[in-house]
Amino acid sequence: MSIEAEKASPRTQGLRKTRRKPRADGQRNRERLIDAAKTAFADVGADVSMGEIARRAGVGIGTLYRHFPTRDAIVEAVYRREVRQLGASATRLLDQAPPGEALHEWMRLFVDYIATKRVIASALSALVGGTSDLFAAAGVMMTDAMSLLVQRAAAAGDIRPDADPNDLLRALLGFTYGATSPGWQASALRLIDILMDGLKPVPGEKPTAS
Repeated sequence: MSIEAEKASPRTQGLRKTRRKPRADGQRNRERLIDAAKTAFADVGADVSMGEIARRAGVGIGTLYRHFPTRDAIVEAVYRREVRQLGASATRLLDQAPPGEALHEWMRLFVDYIATKRVIASALSALVGGTSDLFAAAGVMMTDAMSLLVQRAAAAGDIRPDADPNDLLRALLGFTYGATSPGWQASALRLIDILMDGLKPVPGEKPTAS
């Protein structure tokens, strides 16, 4: 059989599908483990056992260690996914709602992100090699997301044209200060509502150019 015929044969195509399946299963297992780790960190704490994470994910301990050979690896994966999802949500929200509403909702999601970061803070601080690069990358992503949202909201006339993305990020960080105190999330969400009221454009102000 020629090489071309072999490539096109049902047997060869079937083998390719068989080879792809483990990769898809592996990705699903990885996501399940990250989901399980996030909830386990919230329920038990950052020192939850690797065995408990595997049990919650419904996989064997060997599967967990194949994806995340160390505790540092799964802690970092949880944090990176939270950052990635928050950054990507800016575009998603803009596709689903007016820019001002998208900005408001993104700031609420930021509070959820801080809640997760607080839960794994002690584990993050213990990462081998430190967290400088990790936090620097997160900072860039947050700044880019906030800049996009503020620019679109100002252009639409939903917020003041002089709103500064860096000011809003600093305000958000201030709202989440003391994240270990009871009721801090409800307080942060109330402050976000107040901030959004203060961002409403003054009558007669013109929207910024898009």
